[in-house]
Amino acid sequence: MLSWPTRRTSSQGDDRFTDTVPPKPEASLRPPVVGVAFGAGAARGWAHIGILEALVEAGVTPSVITGTSIGAVVGGCYAAGRLDELKEFALGLTRRRVFSLMDLHLGGAGLISGARLRAMLEEGLGGQTIESLPIKFAAVTTEFGSGHEIWLTRGHLVTAMRASYAIPGIFEPLNIGGRWLFDGALVNPVPVSVARALGAEMVISVSLNSDHNGRGTIIQDHQVEAPPAPPVEVPERRRGLFSPVTNAAAAVHRLTRRPDGAPGIAQVMVDAINITQDRIARSRLAGDPPDIAINPKLSKIGLFEFQRADDSMAIGREAVERLLPEIRDVLASLSMPA
Repeated sequence: MLSWPTRRTSSQGDDRFTDTVPPKPEASLRPPVVGVAFGAGAARGWAHIGILEALVEAGVTPSVITGTSIGAVVGGCYAAGRLDELKEFALGLTRRRVFSLMDLHLGGAGLISGARLRAMLEEGLGGQTIESLPIKFAAVTTEFGSGHEIWLTRGHLVTAMRASYAIPGIFEPLNIGGRWLFDGALVNPVPVSVARALGAEMVISVSLNSDHNGRGTIIQDHQVEAPPAPPVEVPERRRGLFSPVTNAAAAVHRLTRRPDGAPGIAQVMVDAINITQDRIARSRLAGDPPDIAINPKLSKIGLFEFQRADDSMAIGREAVERLLPEIRDVLASLSMPA
């Protein structure tokens, strides 16, 4: 319906027109849907907890969480509202307790059965399903044989976590829906693309293995020395990985470090995957960059030093605090009319 201006007479006697249409209010803005893509990185993954806490305290609350390997564990616990319990568990870890969770299982497809870790997750999360979570969540895995990238977005939450962190050779792959699945770090170490596909309008990535200056460069000239002669004497009792031992902690320790200082078999496997995932992550993030990249400086945290959760969380917090001005700028620039 048209609204005609009304005529009025001023004190000077001239006629003026006034518009009865009220001024149009400014459109209110809504913040973008925030998604966080948590990367793989073994024990360094405790930094994800500090990062999440710092983001939430700053008013940046994720509505989409995607994760690979340890990123799927921390992200899944946050999505289920169990981050505080996971933090308490992580801070209570000691070297001895870490060893106690590594239940050796040399007869299967992995060195560690993972039964104790599974029982702990089941106790904390029970039969919770991904679709029942209050926010969107996906765990990234790799299919054995085909190499397909599989996103687990429905079904049993703990099983999805276990499939995502099933490092080849360390944990056994899981058979889910007729597919054998293991660590998603081999195909999508920092799942930015998954977060965008789930509806995130602003994606924050967290890479745990980027703090390596010069990683992946070429050394063009390196001299080869003859190896030292092996000792002549043979010890009475062999202390190899498969020899009988009375100290389980010592057996697990040899998985990560041998007496001569050489890396153990588990350390070799995990580091080889980390080098591979670092190369893959560089390529994928270059093609699909996040809006904010958080790269905590974690090179001093060993891949099996799960007992250093306090240090890792503090480093994660510091990484967020350094980027808070940039995060707020991006939030403002991506805000949309409500």
